Amino acid sequence: MTETYNVVLLVEQALTSADAVQVHSLHEDIEEPVAYHVLLPLEDAAARIEASMGSLSAGEVIPSPTLAMSDVDLEAVRRDCEERSDSELAQTLAALRASGATATGQVVGAPPIEALAAKVAEVDGREAIILTRSHVVAEFFHLDWTSRARRKIGVPVLHLLEHENFDEQAGSGEGVTGL
Repeated sequence: MTETYNVVLLVEQALTSADAVQVHSLHEDIEEPVAYHVLLPLEDAAARIEASMGSLSAGEVIPSPTLAMSDVDLEAVRRDCEERSDSELAQTLAALRASGATATGQVVGAPPIEALAAKVAEVDGREAIILTRSHVVAEFFHLDWTSRARRKIGVPVLHLLEHENFDEQAGSGEGVTGL
């Protein structure tokens, strides 16, 4: 019986086909079958509402938060967030499978690093890959997902920037932040 090489992917948004090919290419030389386990955090409805309201200092332009919140259908926003997250997960799994990868996934409501640690333990993950947009401030203070994951889980963690190929990431000093 051949053991599976399990890779847990924590993604911030749907992967493009180019992102999926890039991830899959990292494991071309592994002799065991490789299985990808994708985690996509559920978009935070509360944060989305807060962001759409703008800054609180714009009180002259925007009514007070209590007045604005009374017009918001929280259940509709929550449903929309779930639908978007489900759609992004489906796109990611389709892109990985189109690249020839074996992939499963789930939308997670738990804090992302907690969900990553749990999935690595559940599937006996050999490595974790975190794909995000660039978060310069969080990365500088080591509060980003990758830094937190390295402190939490006991497997190699690779950080890739979504929508950038390996050359683009290496050229700006970002992307791969260690194995």
